[in-house]
Amino acid sequence: MTDLPNIRHLRAFREVARQRSISQAAERVHLSQPAITQAIAKLEAQLGTALFERRFDGMPTTTAGALFLDRVERMLEGLRSGAREAVRVGDRKAARGFADFDQLLTAAQLRALVAIANAGNFSLAARAVNIAQPSIHRAARDLERLSGLSLFTRSAAGITLTAAAKALVQHVKLAIAELEQGFAELADHLGTDQSRIVVGSMPLARTHILPTAINALAAERPEVRIQVVDGPYDDLLHGLRHGEIDVLIGALRDPVPIDDVVQETLFTDPLAVVVRAFHPLTRRAVTPDDLAAGRWVVPRPGTPTRKHFDALFAERGLPLPAGIVEASSLQLIRGLLLGSDALTLISLHQIRHERNLGLLVPLPVELPGGERPIGLTLRRGWRPTATQDRFLSCLRDAGKQAR
Repeated sequence: MTDLPNIRHLRAFREVARQRSISQAAERVHLSQPAITQAIAKLEAQLGTALFERRFDGMPTTTAGALFLDRVERMLEGLRSGAREAVRVGDRKAARGFADFDQLLTAAQLRALVAIANAGNFSLAARAVNIAQPSIHRAARDLERLSGLSLFTRSAAGITLTAAAKALVQHVKLAIAELEQGFAELADHLGTDQSRIVVGSMPLARTHILPTAINALAAERPEVRIQVVDGPYDDLLHGLRHGEIDVLIGALRDPVPIDDVVQETLFTDPLAVVVRAFHPLTRRAVTPDDLAAGRWVVPRPGTPTRKHFDALFAERGLPLPAGIVEASSLQLIRGLLLGSDALTLISLHQIRHERNLGLLVPLPVELPGGERPIGLTLRRGWRPTATQDRFLSCLRDAGKQAR
């Protein structure tokens, strides 16, 4: 996690930027002028750049200050929204907690909340952020006192988050992600691109689109760090919605799974029944009985391809085959097909290399409606940095090549 600045310093910075004056800002944030002056100085030292011009007629932001201000505004608004959502879904008793408790949150409390949410255990959370366990407990108690909400409950498995805590932690993670983007934009402005892009990748994107886009960005900006995260769609979507992943790429869902994400189609990809080269079914017409009698390798239930697989048999009035191996790893699927007479239902784009090498071939089986939209899933309202935006362009260019 980012080494968070003092939240009060960020609020002081925002107010000075709005008022263009330390004296006027002091009245609004209830801090002395020397305290605000010191806060701004510490923040500038941490960021390595001046945030304000010191002029006789006021303190306008520098170009760097204006860049950072936008991210700070978005971060603090995220904390405000999280506090309100937590109160809405939580069970807060009358006269408990502070009305706008987000304005009292500290960086230590935010770090503790995220660590507890990730670890599900106070001891592991303390170890993750390298502080003493009593400090984690104290931060958790302070959060509950300030909010007036029950946030944590003990269970046999460890610590469970209440509904209020889940709402709050999602907004806190998104707020921290905004600040991290602010740091990256400042570094880029100062001549050092420290961007880190986290991509959630579903199987189809790993063979061509993602490597092509990563190579294109690396050629332009070799210092950028890119982390690719694999996993089930639900896990990747959770990471996206919590600010831990910047973009998902792969098969899109219909309908969109939740209203805080948006989808963008890059191209439409056909599915096919695929077998190894020289498979017995490549030498004759394929019948429905052949499909029903085959041993299949298919994705797990709930995925778009699995729905098409189930429909393949339902539309022909056939029962599902008895011999099914559930797998999504292309490496495993390829190994299973090459070593047996198994069949799979898979994207033609996903096996483009295996087809070019003559290892796998599609069978002439009609699949009405067997095309899937492939594209990007993004957080609604997300504002990428310039580097992240360039990476999205590289993904779109790779999608055009795949059409």
